[in-house]
Amino acid sequence: MRIGELARRTGVSERSLRYYETQGLLTSERTPGGHREYPEAAVDRVVRIQELFAAGLHSTKIAQLLPCMRDADGGPSAIATPKLVEDLGAERDRIDRMIADLVRSRDTLDEVIEAAQER
Repeated sequence: MRIGELARRTGVSERSLRYYETQGLLTSERTPGGHREYPEAAVDRVVRIQELFAAGLHSTKIAQLLPCMRDADGGPSAIATPKLVEDLGAERDRIDRMIADLVRSRDTLDEVIEAAQER
């Protein structure tokens, strides 16, 4: 599929898809006319990349992580290094701290809302 179709199917801009390629997160073949052609598995790959960005990982870490993850097509995954596992554990801990901070903020807002409603 061409870049425009991949963009439509994933909701990711063509510019972002090009960025993913420059960062080594996504690959394409080139047609004789120079157009990018992506395999069907690219849809799942882009969705996974978006999920990892949303989790707060940066492109360098995502590039290290993607080869260790199975794509929907059952691609290779058994190359996670101990250092990568350690780094991912640290990322997970960071996310847990962010969640805890958000829960505290929500609880504070709930208290303020409850107090304001009692007036």
